[in-house]
Formats: sequence, C-alpha cells, structure tokens
Amino acid sequence: MFAVIRTGGKQYKVEKNDKIQVEKLEEKEGATVTIDDVLMLSDGKAPTVGAPTVKGAKVTAKIVEHVRSSKIVIFKKKRRQNYRRKAGHRQNLTVLEITDIKAA
Repeated sequence: MFAVIRTGGKQYKVEKNDKIQVEKLEEKEGATVTIDDVLMLSDGKAPTVGAPTVKGAKVTAKIVEHVRSSKIVIFKKKRRQNYRRKAGHRQNLTVLEITDIKAA
C-alpha cells in the first residue's frame, strides 16, 4: 500500500517504513505527526484519488531528526558592469519515518 501526501508545498509518494526528508516541521524529534493531506491511496488493486484529498485517510509518521540540506550557491553577475554577488543557502529539513497508512 502506498499514498501520495502533501506537506510543505510538495508531494511525496510514501510507503510504510519509508524515510523521507520534508520541509522543517516544528515538532520535536521522536514526536509522532499525522498528515491528513492525503492526495491518493493505492492498495495494489485500484487507486483512490481524492478531490482534492481522500476523505478520512491519514498517514502517521515519526520525526527521526532535524537536518540541513547541502549548500547551494547563488551567484549573480552582470557582465562588463563589475557586478558580482555570491550567497549560499542551506534549507532546514525534517526526516520522517512513515509508520502507518490508514484509509477511510
């Protein structure tokens, strides 16, 4: 069984015991979170597609840790103008372990 969930403005295909990195959540490490924003469920036979979400479906996950992604470099340049700007960014992420997927 798998589900497509939405969190942090992005969509993720998850199965039980998967570990995914999502945008940072405010809960502490070891806490359990419930994601109600389930867009699709599939049990291997026929998928259930929500409009926009599947009613009553929930995905339960445990917060494993809070991490930061690798650094990306932002470089701006305008040629012949002596204009160069260099900046970096590291996104805060949360690692989730999917513990359960429940249909309606």
